[in-house]
Amino acid sequence: MPYDVMRLRRQEFSWADETIYLDHAAIGPLPERTRLACDQMNLRRSRPYELGHEFLFGALAEARVEAAGLIGAEPGEIALTTNTSIGLGLAARALPFEPGDVVLASDREFPANVYPWKRLGDRGVTLELVPCTAQGWPDEERLLARLAGPRVRCVAVSLTQFANGYTVDLARLSAETRARGQFLVVDAIQALGQIPVDVAATPVDVLACGAQKWLLAPWGSGFVYVRRELIPALEPAITGWMAFEGTDDFTRLTHYREELRADARRFELISLPFQDFVGMIQSVRLLRELGVGMIQAHLATLRRPIVEWAARRAVPVTSPTGRAASGIVCIAPPRLEESFRALRAGRVICGMREGSIRLSPHCYNTVAEMERVTDLLERSLA
Repeated sequence: MPYDVMRLRRQEFSWADETIYLDHAAIGPLPERTRLACDQMNLRRSRPYELGHEFLFGALAEARVEAAGLIGAEPGEIALTTNTSIGLGLAARALPFEPGDVVLASDREFPANVYPWKRLGDRGVTLELVPCTAQGWPDEERLLARLAGPRVRCVAVSLTQFANGYTVDLARLSAETRARGQFLVVDAIQALGQIPVDVAATPVDVLACGAQKWLLAPWGSGFVYVRRELIPALEPAITGWMAFEGTDDFTRLTHYREELRADARRFELISLPFQDFVGMIQSVRLLRELGVGMIQAHLATLRRPIVEWAARRAVPVTSPTGRAASGIVCIAPPRLEESFRALRAGRVICGMREGSIRLSPHCYNTVAEMERVTDLLERSLA
């Protein structure tokens, strides 16, 4: 059953009536339960005698469980990270590339999913940016056709594009890369929390996600998923001291071990910001309670007033509709900056990216808010 949006606003986002916040593709707010958990954790941190290894590392274990549950993974396939870039950098440096290999990515990707691959030139690996469609979206047909290249070893994609909300057909990419023995690396920061993902049903090799946007979690929280079968083959370029077997025993820390952990904890860099992961637990748990599929359906409803207004006024919608659509809807009014200023003056918080106004509502936004946006846009065109 659909969740109760108004109850959600009252309980978790009581400030929501003060503004119309539509910038989750940039920064997600903290639900009330998350804020309270962080506050309580910081209080305990101010009294360190209330902390202990069992409590602290138990929180990290719980965060792995929640992250795994969100994407259909196992906790042992999850390493906690402080941002998306660490996970993408891990993939770039740890995957077994050879000189002459090619990594494919779509042109106009977010920089975090470009620079780590470009820097592999020092190992003789080439990043090929596949041109976008005329609309500026990833050209999936062209990308899939290039998979037949004999030296193509890896595909790196954003599940949902930051600038236009285009969501790739991950199932198709997964099937093609599995059939060819190629790696599939996914930047999921603009998708998780609004797009359902199940890596058990749709296998990928590495998936990285910071939690500060659609997951509504604190800065400094996030995770990387590494497919179970791939973990033993990946040697992290940088290792934390707890990446090794036996380092849970703090009474024998100088009994140095050579063996990396068998699970994804070999990729974690300790110390992690415990307080941020305590918050992430609560945020991810809330999204799982609501159901990401239900959130996706709600966002499809929220898109409608914007898309219908744009059609009436012949304003270009620069984000996709249909299968590739997401909760991000982008429009390009003729007087772009004037319309953007009108929205800000009307207390609508949104973004402007790549020549479009980017609206990114979430689970607690309402149709009435989106209709208010269309009213402000209409006035800006008068």
